Amino acid sequence: MFFTWLSLSGLFLWLEILYHVCGFGMKFGNPLFTIFVALAWAAVETLIVMVLRGRAKKIFFQLFVWWSILWTIAQTTYLHIFKQPMLWEAIFRGGQDALTNYWREALTGFLQISSYAALEILPGVVICVLLRKKKLKLPKRNSLQFMRCLVVIVICVFGCIIDLAVGKATDANYYENYTDFFDPLTVAEEMGVHPTLQRDTVLSVKQLFENAVYQANRKSKGQPVPGQNQPASPAPGNATPDQTGKGDNSVEPEVTARPGEDPDVTPEPEVFFPKPHVFALDQEALLTMADNKKQAWLADYVLGEQPTMTNEYTGLFEGYNVIFLTAEGFSPYAVREDKTPTLYHLIHTGFVFNNYYVPLWQTSTSDGEYVNNTGLIPDGQFSMRKSAENAMPYTLAGFFNRTGIQSRAYHNNSLSYYDRYKTHPNLGYLFKACNLGDLSEAEYGQYVFQMEGAKRWPASDYEMMVSTMPEYVNDDRFFVYYMTVSGHMNYNFHGNSMSAKNKDAVQDLELSENGRAYIACHIELDKALEYILQQLEEAGKLENTLIVLSADHYPYGMTTEEYEELAGKSLSYGKDQFRNNLIMWNVKYEDEPVVVNKPCYSVDLLPTILNLLGMDYDSRMYAGKDIFSDQEGMVIFNDRSFVTDGVIYNRKAKETIWLKDENGNYVVPQDQQEAYLAAKQQEVKNQYQFSAYILQENYYADVEAARITE
Repeated sequence: MFFTWLSLSGLFLWLEILYHVCGFGMKFGNPLFTIFVALAWAAVETLIVMVLRGRAKKIFFQLFVWWSILWTIAQTTYLHIFKQPMLWEAIFRGGQDALTNYWREALTGFLQISSYAALEILPGVVICVLLRKKKLKLPKRNSLQFMRCLVVIVICVFGCIIDLAVGKATDANYYENYTDFFDPLTVAEEMGVHPTLQRDTVLSVKQLFENAVYQANRKSKGQPVPGQNQPASPAPGNATPDQTGKGDNSVEPEVTARPGEDPDVTPEPEVFFPKPHVFALDQEALLTMADNKKQAWLADYVLGEQPTMTNEYTGLFEGYNVIFLTAEGFSPYAVREDKTPTLYHLIHTGFVFNNYYVPLWQTSTSDGEYVNNTGLIPDGQFSMRKSAENAMPYTLAGFFNRTGIQSRAYHNNSLSYYDRYKTHPNLGYLFKACNLGDLSEAEYGQYVFQMEGAKRWPASDYEMMVSTMPEYVNDDRFFVYYMTVSGHMNYNFHGNSMSAKNKDAVQDLELSENGRAYIACHIELDKALEYILQQLEEAGKLENTLIVLSADHYPYGMTTEEYEELAGKSLSYGKDQFRNNLIMWNVKYEDEPVVVNKPCYSVDLLPTILNLLGMDYDSRMYAGKDIFSDQEGMVIFNDRSFVTDGVIYNRKAKETIWLKDENGNYVVPQDQQEAYLAAKQQEVKNQYQFSAYILQENYYADVEAARITE
């Protein structure tokens, strides 16, 4: 028993060390918990091997050894590529996508960590040799040995409990990350790959059980159930507001005068009465419909939340067309005036956002799209896919559709990838892609647009515009959403067709191949935007079209060193790694840019656009806030770090940077900083919980049922 347990324990700890060093370096967070988990797992597996007989004993022992090795290799590769641990959600919801669409990245990632993979395999080979030569003997049934295994398991379990109790008592991040707020990346870094698997498995089983109970409850009450057809959402109408007020600690956004006005003409003074962005809700009905703790919390939260107010930018683009792009892997360092002149022009004219961030969420591109389209923080992995089962009436597509305008969406990749053929129609789009993926031609062929080079990897953003703009540019009014792909990793000239296509244009840059290839593939995005502007002008639609572009995530396919080389500076201050550009542009206002210094991020996009379009919406339905509102800006990151006007708080690094104004004074007075930080930490928790419960409980269906409409 001892040698079997010792072999498995040593294997698990060896794998943990290699995984950690490859993914996070030499700094270890909570090795004690890792050791307890490794010893406990080894004891459990030893006990199982002990009670088995004959060949089953050897087969299960080998399975335990090689399962751990292969799982750790897969996790090491996944972490290296996506900067996140691979969870069960990713395997069951995204496994096929990874094999069919990400095989190049997976192969490259595996080759890059192959030396670690070899070291991870090594103890498995040694164990097999020892077992074959009978140097390692598997334990036989023995009551005393059985009790010893149980004692080890009990001691290790108590060790884990005590370790977590100490973490709770000392307010250590690892306790909350493992228990109340499961942050897989931080758990993997601080506790290890096996504790992450253990926690993910427990939560996945719990979620399956809760979903079954939830659906059964709603069926019994005759309420809408996720996965069934949802009733069409009524038009927003001119509801009478049921709440007023402004948020505490509110600050005015730092903007210049409204553009487009003649500076020599003094306008007549207007009396402006701010109104809250809210729907009229039957509060009693909303509270009555709550049939569990999550829904009760949501009802209280929504009804108690301070809405944003109308402001001088409300309705600035009322009646306009909108072209909204989520740009794959985009960052400010793809933009150079000589290489990407259209991007440069759009970023530095119109609205200029100096403190815009795009966090990296757990499912990178899919979560980036989810955030841009819903104004909600993702809940774990594959939130977009989960939303396909819910009522989603409060998207921009939904608002346009209810005015009689067909919202369109296009993607220059496959129709089936990330289940976009399900998710995007559920958001309100008529969705088309340039190839089917694994879907049937007979059933889905009508949703494929023909474009040159549709099978290239990555495909051309420019060619997507050439192929799709004729479908809508001459319509009286349109809303179009694009998910681009030309900026996708890997960034090199032999595996990235867009980088290779534009290679000559970047040969003069004094950058590594990685940096030059990155800029080269974004030249294709620049060409796409140039084409959009040309076609809009030719159709007479340029003046009444708002163009919006935001990234899905920064180029995480680069190492920190490669990204800093591209940036030409260190990105170690605060959360600079996630700083990005936001394009919000219309030709009428390009000569007098509106400069916005307020901290804002991609979650704020949807409510901001709704305000600019003068849509009747409820600001309490989103985690994001209208950037032009008088509420203080806040940027929330995947690990619950945040940035506000007054502070940059890095939760993982336990770093707090208090910001100063132009006069050198702290924005938040020193005697108020402790209370301010605590209040913002609670606000972040609330926004995470609100977003998660909206998705988990299909809560927009309840809100629609409680709407008071004319």
